[in-house]
Amino acid sequence: MRLSDLGNGRFRNPVLFADYSDPDVIRVVDTFYMTASSFNYTPGLPILTSKDLVNWELVNYALDNIKEERYDIPRHSEGVWAPAIRFHDDMFYIYYGMPDEGYYVVRTKDPLGKWDEPVCVLEGKGLIDPCPFWDDDGKAYIVHGYAKSRIGFKSILGIFEMSPDGLKAVSEDHFIFDGNDPKHPAVTIEGPKIYKRDGYYYIWAPAGGVRPGYQVVLRSRDIHGPYEIRTVLDQGRSVINGPHQGGLVDTEDGKEYFLHFQDRGLYGRICHLQPVSWKDEWPVVGDDKTGTGCGEPVYEMDIPVKRDAGYERTYLSSSDDFEGGKYGLMWQWLGNHNSSFYGKTDKENGLRLYALNLSKEKEPVIWKSANVLTQKIIYPLFDCDISFRVLNLKDGDRAGVCMTGGQYITAYVERTNGDLELKVAKSVGGDGDKKEEVFSSFLLKEVIKDPEDISIRMRFGYDEEVSGVDLYYQDVNVPYSGKNPHLSMYLILPDGGLKDLSVNFEPLDHTWVGAKIGIFALSKNVAKDPGFADFHYVTVNEL
Repeated sequence: MRLSDLGNGRFRNPVLFADYSDPDVIRVVDTFYMTASSFNYTPGLPILTSKDLVNWELVNYALDNIKEERYDIPRHSEGVWAPAIRFHDDMFYIYYGMPDEGYYVVRTKDPLGKWDEPVCVLEGKGLIDPCPFWDDDGKAYIVHGYAKSRIGFKSILGIFEMSPDGLKAVSEDHFIFDGNDPKHPAVTIEGPKIYKRDGYYYIWAPAGGVRPGYQVVLRSRDIHGPYEIRTVLDQGRSVINGPHQGGLVDTEDGKEYFLHFQDRGLYGRICHLQPVSWKDEWPVVGDDKTGTGCGEPVYEMDIPVKRDAGYERTYLSSSDDFEGGKYGLMWQWLGNHNSSFYGKTDKENGLRLYALNLSKEKEPVIWKSANVLTQKIIYPLFDCDISFRVLNLKDGDRAGVCMTGGQYITAYVERTNGDLELKVAKSVGGDGDKKEEVFSSFLLKEVIKDPEDISIRMRFGYDEEVSGVDLYYQDVNVPYSGKNPHLSMYLILPDGGLKDLSVNFEPLDHTWVGAKIGIFALSKNVAKDPGFADFHYVTVNEL
C-alpha cells in the first residue's frame, strides 16, 4: 500500500488520495480533527482524526441524515457544502451551508460519539461556505460566501453576527469584501476561513476557480474591513493545479500548516499539506521560490509531529466483510437512509440489502435511489471483488455493483419469470432525466450451474502496465498517456476463471464529487415483503 508517511520521519503529498472536498481542520490538545463536504451522501460530515496531520483515520460522521425530507430522493450536487469545524468553550461545532436552505450547525462534547441534531442558524438561498468566529469581546460571527447559481452573484464575502452560543443569527447580513472590484480582482473568491493573529483578522479564501485557482489571504484590523488582499499559494512550476480551499492549523510546538485540496477530476478533491511561515505579518504557504511571498506546493517534507518509535502508519479502509451485519465507515448512502434499507444476514458476517423501489418508478434507476451504498476511490488503480447471494431476489428485483461519476456503469443480477439474468447497463441523460440502457445480458445458468452466489470483479486501470506513482502526482489536465484509467468488469467463475463483461468505462467527476464504487438492491416492485441480496464481502486491492 502506498502511504504518504514514508516511514523515515518524512511524508510525501498528497496526504489523502481520496475525495475529501473543501477540508477544514483544527487541533484540540494533541489530536487533529478534519471534516469535509458530503453533499447528498449520508451519513454526512465525515470526522477524520490524526496525531501528526499525515496519518489520518475516518472515525465518525457528525450528520446522520439531512434534515429536509426532500433528500430522501438523492439531490445530486446539493446538500452539505464546505463545512468549518471549530472548538469553543469545550464544545465541537461544525457549520455548513446548504445552498437551497441556509446555514446549519451541529455540535457535541464528544466528536467520536453522537452529534446533536442540526440547528438552522440562518435561512436563505445562495448562502454557502460559513466559518464561525468568536472574538475576544465575546461576540460571535459567521463569515461566508455566496452561490451565484442561487442568488445571482459571486466573488463576494459577507458577515453577520450570531448569538454567543453560535445557534442563531442576530444581525443583518452585509458584504465585507467584493472580489469583483477592479482594484483587487479575485475571480470567484469563496470558501473563507477566518483567524485572528497579533491584532489582525485574516480571512483565508480560495480564488480563481476550482481547477485553475489559487489561495488568497485578506487582512484587516477591523473584522468588518476594509481588507487588503494577497495571493499566498499558487501552482507555480508544480503539477498541483488549483492548490486552495482548506484550513490553517498549528501543532503543539507552534508550527503552522495549511491543509487544502487539489481537484483531480475523476478522483475528486484530494488533500495536500503545506508548511506556513510568516513574513511582514503575512502568511507564506508552501515553498516561496521566487521570494514574492507567494509559495508553490511542496512534494516532500518532515512530518509535522514527531511520533514515538513503533507507531502505526495509517490510511483509509476500503475493503469490508460487513462484520456483525454492519457496514463500515467507508460507506455512504446516495441520499437519506433508514433501517429498512438493510439488515443482518443468516451468517455472522455479511450485509443484507433489501430490494426496494424508493422512487416508485416503473424502472428503478440508481441515480434516483437513496438505497445505494457508495464509497470513495482511495487508490489511483485497483481491483475490487464483490461477492453476494442472489437466491432470494424475487421477480422484478435486481442486485449488483456500480461505478458512478457524471454517468455510471452497472452490472447486476435480475430475476425475471423465475430466471436469474446478469445484465450490464450504462446511464444516459442528465440528472433530472437519467435513464439506464442495458447493452449486454445472459442467463446466469448458462455459465454457472446452480447460481446462488456470484462474484464480480471491477478492475480500474490500464490495458498496459502503469505505475500508480505516475498517477499519484499526475496533473488533472495532463493524464497519463493522454487518457484516464478505465473500468473493466468480470464475472468470477466457480473455477476462479473470469468472464469478461465487455465493459470499458471511463468515469468523470460529477460536478464537485469524484467517481465512486457502489453496491445496491433495487426492485420494479413496491412490496411490503421485499426480496433481498446478501453481500458477503467487498475486497479492494491497490494495483
